[in-house]
Amino acid sequence: MQLYIGNKNYSSWSMRPWVLMTHFGLPFEEVLVRFDSFDPGSRFKAVVGALAPTGKVPLLVDGDLVVWDSLAIAETLAERFPQHPLWPADPAARARARSLCAEMHSGFGALRNACPMNIEASLPEVGAQVLREQADVAADLARLQTMWTEALAASGGPFLFGGFGIVDAYYAPVVARLRSYALPVTPVVQAYMDRVWASPGVAAWVAQALAERDFLDFEEPYRKAPGA
Repeated sequence: MQLYIGNKNYSSWSMRPWVLMTHFGLPFEEVLVRFDSFDPGSRFKAVVGALAPTGKVPLLVDGDLVVWDSLAIAETLAERFPQHPLWPADPAARARARSLCAEMHSGFGALRNACPMNIEASLPEVGAQVLREQADVAADLARLQTMWTEALAASGGPFLFGGFGIVDAYYAPVVARLRSYALPVTPVVQAYMDRVWASPGVAAWVAQALAERDFLDFEEPYRKAPGA
């Protein structure tokens, strides 16, 4: 299997299946397609668009099968590797975990738009300003904290449904955002974020993101140079 991804520093959707597959040791070959631009004539669009109609990453390619969209990839992996606990075993917990993933998939647009993933950056001033000026971002942050706190209380942790799974991989880029923009969270949420950040797949992705040193100005709404 091949997993097509974008730049690790910026590509939040790519992060999800890569982290999941790495955490569980699932066999795959990484194919990184650099974000040169998203214009129709870019190399990125030429490579990815030749494989899937969306022209976006991530893509899971297995022979003639191409699966696009991170949630579809996660479900495909859960079917392909039933020996690994990618979803909770309990049907009710599994339904709740799927609901949390779907909520991330279709929601939290304010947080995602105002605080794009940028693992290398430290932007606490931006985070503070966004919270002051954008009530919908504050609402997204409050919902995240409520969601995570309730799931942790119900499961007993250490991750949202006990062991690390799809839902934690799905929220790993959110953890990256909260860290980069220093958005304030409760001690319970902070402890969960720390566990996610230290988990094997996430730690590997972060280390490689930091090693990229590929500053893309069109992905940088708040900086004109790295470290600025």
